[in-house]
Amino acid sequence: MKTFVIRRRNAWKNAQELEATAGVSMRIGNEEMADQVRWIRSYVVSEDDGTLGTVCIYQGVSAEAIREHARRVRMPANEITEVANTVVIRDDPVAVAEAA
Repeated sequence: MKTFVIRRRNAWKNAQELEATAGVSMRIGNEEMADQVRWIRSYVVSEDDGTLGTVCIYQGVSAEAIREHARRVRMPANEITEVANTVVIRDDPVAVAEAA
């Protein structure tokens, strides 16, 4: 599988909406498309208009498979970019929810 970065802009009004979508995304990825896509992690970002967006890291057989997953979940996939290489300087920091 290839690695992709997906930008989902202005997709959710609040954290509860995002959490509900994440559940659907996980179910569809794990049960319906397990041989095509794999969700690795997401970074939730505050958009300028007050909504939430994400920057997601997925693995998939193709950008089309990533788009199909987003379509089934009913969430945007505004930009899908294939990762050429990975440089890790430090591990990701502990998530804000975990640090509290």
